[in-house]
Amino acid sequence: MQSQTSRGLIGWTVETGKDIHVPPLHTSGKENTVGLNIRLRGVVGSLKIITRQASLRVAEYAFHYAKEQGREGVSAIHKANIIQKTDGLFLKCCCEVAEKYPEIKYEEVIIDNCCMMLVRNPALFDVLVMPNLYGEVISDLCWLGWGCLGLTPSCNIGEGGIALAKAVNGSAPDIAEKNLANPTALLLSGVSMLRHLNLHDKADQIQNAILSTIAEGKYQTADLGGKAKKLSSRMQLLIISILCS
Repeated sequence: MQSQTSRGLIGWTVETGKDIHVPPLHTSGKENTVGLNIRLRGVVGSLKIITRQASLRVAEYAFHYAKEQGREGVSAIHKANIIQKTDGLFLKCCCEVAEKYPEIKYEEVIIDNCCMMLVRNPALFDVLVMPNLYGEVISDLCWLGWGCLGLTPSCNIGEGGIALAKAVNGSAPDIAEKNLANPTALLLSGVSMLRHLNLHDKADQIQNAILSTIAEGKYQTADLGGKAKKLSSRMQLLIISILCS
């Protein structure tokens, strides 16, 4: 699953101070489909696959994360009113896991309504869990809370605690070697990895340094409306000193 955190940034976004954690299920859902061979001209089809095992795993992660991080609630995002079998199984699994965490508020939200609520008032949500296709939509919508794609971190987490932290944005080969890329998403993805390794003190120091730098507004890349073209030497030395301490 790819776990993404969205938070409004002081000095850059309208909605500030609210974290939304989005763990979509990457091993099931519409992007993991089997093509159907329909012998009718002009007709194609695909098979949406949802498994109980994978659904229970991502639901357990969402609730465990909420409990560990002191979050108040988990919202299961779905379209079970239309796609009853697959999304219905996903919701059933989420309900089963929710019973093990009575201290965590659990709700089910249709994806249409979820998108509207995220645009109007993202503070209504805390941790969102969903199948893969919905995760692709919602995670991209949530990065608006950060302000732009170049600020958004993510971390792919598999079974056994294996994790790969990376920026949400792609490799952007069109701006390679032009010294234009915003390094914030990658740096904050490193923060996610540090938290995964339980190095919370170091993660907090780096994250606070990054957020205060953005709020100051002195060093901003082009996507933030500034002219900075690289990570300042001061920030580089700070990160190195934190990691080596």
